[in-house]
Amino acid sequence: EVLLRMHSVGICGSDVHYWQHGRIGDFVVKHPMVLGHEASGTVVKVGSGVTHLQPGDRVAIEPGVPREMDEFCKTGRYNLSPTIFFCATPPDDGNLCRYYKHSASYCYKLPDNVTFEEGALIEPLSVGIHACRRAGVTLGSKVFVSGSGPIGLVNVIIAKMMGAAAVVVTDLSASRLQKAKEVGADFTIQVKNETPQEVASKVEGALGCMPDITVECTGVQACIQAGIYATRSGGTLVLVGLGPEMVTVPIVNAAVREVDIRGIFRYCNTWPVAIALLASKRINVKPLVTHRFPLEKALEAFETTKRGEGVKVMLKCDPTDQSP
Repeated sequence: EVLLRMHSVGICGSDVHYWQHGRIGDFVVKHPMVLGHEASGTVVKVGSGVTHLQPGDRVAIEPGVPREMDEFCKTGRYNLSPTIFFCATPPDDGNLCRYYKHSASYCYKLPDNVTFEEGALIEPLSVGIHACRRAGVTLGSKVFVSGSGPIGLVNVIIAKMMGAAAVVVTDLSASRLQKAKEVGADFTIQVKNETPQEVASKVEGALGCMPDITVECTGVQACIQAGIYATRSGGTLVLVGLGPEMVTVPIVNAAVREVDIRGIFRYCNTWPVAIALLASKRINVKPLVTHRFPLEKALEAFETTKRGEGVKVMLKCDPTDQSP
């Protein structure tokens, strides 16, 4: 294990949801819990067996740490391990604090040209990497990203990076769609009260064809329906956004057109590739951070996120640090 002095921690929609509702699905907050799981910091102390890190190293933290070497770990899909530790998922404490202890194997050294903020953004970025891998995005893919919040945006960035020829994004918010354009979306569609079929035909109109791949980042029933209608026959729909447990969808439409529907749960094996992309300047995640608060103003930061202002809100945990 290593002891870290925390630096930058992003606020996630799930953090806000636990704070407001005390549960997400089967994960119920029963005792006081520290929030935060999008984080970076500086190594202060290392355990006796740790060789790849030393005090002073700047690291990004992968929040999911398997507790046992089970079948899922053996096949490289450790995110599916039922006993995994995960920051800020009850009953496991997160890392929105000054000092934090974490498994050394899940702390990744940041190169000098990757900032602490970029290090903290690797967590949401990882959702995009995992989703686009599961979707099979490749050279020339036509991709529809439903929803332009932080997770929609990282999916745009990664889909383009993985070779997508065209990416179209839908959202209710014009300002969020503007941000999608900024990070590389080719087309944006502001939805108002169209039916799912109408949304699907607008997507086809923008791309000039039906997308091979749809990445659904809202969890809203109508959006999942639109995702099925929009995806071309033989294509793939990946469900990233989480909404109600039961959703009514045109499953027969998907079945008879051989549209594969896949889910994702967090991510695995993404930190090294994200660091390589950031270090080589192949991707730019800086536009995602729109607000910054010191740890003392955490409540204000959470309220800003809850109101849906900006994109990604960052908390600064190290009062001695004067960097921008």
